[in-house]
Amino acid sequence: MIRVMLVDDQTLVRQGVRSLLELAEDIEVAGEAPDGQTAIERIPEIQPHVLLLDMRMPGKNGLDVMEELQERGELPPTIILTTFDDDDLLLAGIRAGAKGYLLKDVALEELISAVRAVADGQTLVKPAITERLMEGLGKMRTDFSSLPQPDPLTARETEILRLMAGGYSNKEIAGALNVAEGTVKNHVSNILSKMGVRDRTRAVLKALEGGLI
Repeated sequence: MIRVMLVDDQTLVRQGVRSLLELAEDIEVAGEAPDGQTAIERIPEIQPHVLLLDMRMPGKNGLDVMEELQERGELPPTIILTTFDDDDLLLAGIRAGAKGYLLKDVALEELISAVRAVADGQTLVKPAITERLMEGLGKMRTDFSSLPQPDPLTARETEILRLMAGGYSNKEIAGALNVAEGTVKNHVSNILSKMGVRDRTRAVLKALEGGLI
């Protein structure tokens, strides 16, 4: 059973999302919070497999929540569910550790699929948001030639990085490449080490920024 926590300052939104998620037999809404501070306090108790988090809230917003939980090492796999159209905030959310983004007009099937995918370790970003993300990256692109370059990735590591960018889990990558899942995990660890990042999301973001994939 996938345990989900909902964080949104609008009661009707929380009620609506809860009613949709509970149509899935393998998803349980284990807790709710009406604001960021309450979410931070309740997450250690609830221990959700997936955090469904509104980005814009009074007081501590979604970005504040992710950054504080990330510092504590308590950030669950997080999906931002919001109506915002702010590229800078979107990029900040990814860098803070979000695994997926969905707009609040998402269809039921897509919402449930997203929760399942993120619970399974995948990174998920809607195509429309990916387009805006890439536009934002273009504006923020750094002259990487002036920065220290990481160790070059091997051909296999680059192949795995591309699959990671496509949202594939380690298990799915292993199946696609016909190798053991443990081998994939080792490659992913090497990729993160060479790129100087802590997680898959940051690896994909850095690869996109640097034109590695």
